[in-house]
Amino acid sequence: MTSKIILCAGLGVALLAALAGTAFADDTLTDLSPDGKDACFGRVYDAAHLKAHPHQKVARIFFYHGNDPVSHPNEEPSSGPSGYTGFMATTVRGAKKPEWVGGWCGKGDPQSSEIHCGMECDRTMASLNVDEKGRLIVFGVQRDLYLDAGAEEELGEKEYARQALGTEDDGFRLDRMPAEACKAEFARIDPIDPALGAPLRERLKPDQPFCYGRDYDAAHLGSHPDQFTRTIRVFRGPIELASFAKDGDPTNWPNGADIAVTVTTRQSAAEVTQSYSCEGEADQWRCVASTKTSDFACDIAAREIYLRRGVNGTMMLANPNSSLPIVDLCSKAADDKTMSDDKVYRLEPIPQSACAP
Repeated sequence: MTSKIILCAGLGVALLAALAGTAFADDTLTDLSPDGKDACFGRVYDAAHLKAHPHQKVARIFFYHGNDPVSHPNEEPSSGPSGYTGFMATTVRGAKKPEWVGGWCGKGDPQSSEIHCGMECDRTMASLNVDEKGRLIVFGVQRDLYLDAGAEEELGEKEYARQALGTEDDGFRLDRMPAEACKAEFARIDPIDPALGAPLRERLKPDQPFCYGRDYDAAHLGSHPDQFTRTIRVFRGPIELASFAKDGDPTNWPNGADIAVTVTTRQSAAEVTQSYSCEGEADQWRCVASTKTSDFACDIAAREIYLRRGVNGTMMLANPNSSLPIVDLCSKAADDKTMSDDKVYRLEPIPQSACAP
């Protein structure tokens, strides 16, 4: 599953939003679904409409009320329905697939016809109304719907205008459609790639070790002069298995899974090992550096790497922000984006003996 990961101001804000959402989920939205079944509304704008509205970026928009139409097997624990009651997908001009958000929809005032859809981080997806013709009016859509709070200041005026929705992307009138139309639209978001096979959380078992790695030869290093890494191993061994057996919850796998990463570099043939604690997040494992294998003079909670399944049984490791022990994790070199050619690795499954600590 892919979506925009909206950064909250803090965990407490997200938690309060989630609790508020529970109340929304209990509402019976008979205006959207008189028969209580899944409801779908959508509109695909033609060239004439878009020409007449040059500041409208959205070319396709669909709203779905019902069970999660987005999720398919991914890396998040299989914990059942998301709890969201409303989902919206929009495709802007020239885009190949939609972006989407999910949230909780309900009426603050039972006597009002207006429905409010809130999201995590105490944000608003949109407000809804059903007109006399049965069309869904979607209004109150913010331009930064798919961006983090404060994005306008962070990105600057020009880049914000490029990434944000258009100034006319509001007040949409959507026709009621069969539920299958929305399911087909949401299926465009993250088409399943058969070449990737099963997600990591199914491929890698809570009680079984694994070892992935790669050794870079002189030819590769010669063609990548800005790469520090000479060898890399990603594994779970006896220590990590024992830790999860003691404190982990197999039903919540891979959350709480410890992994270890061992590297050598051009500068040093000495192996350096760093531990990380992982959790499932959409189509990846987000793994945060921990102090289980070493002591640090700084807070390393922001040192994150990401694991994803690759083609033909491989594993992809992403290191966007200098979070591997190829640098001192407390140095200035680890304070920003990875500047060397050590951002992404394609790792092969190798014998467990090759990952012995």
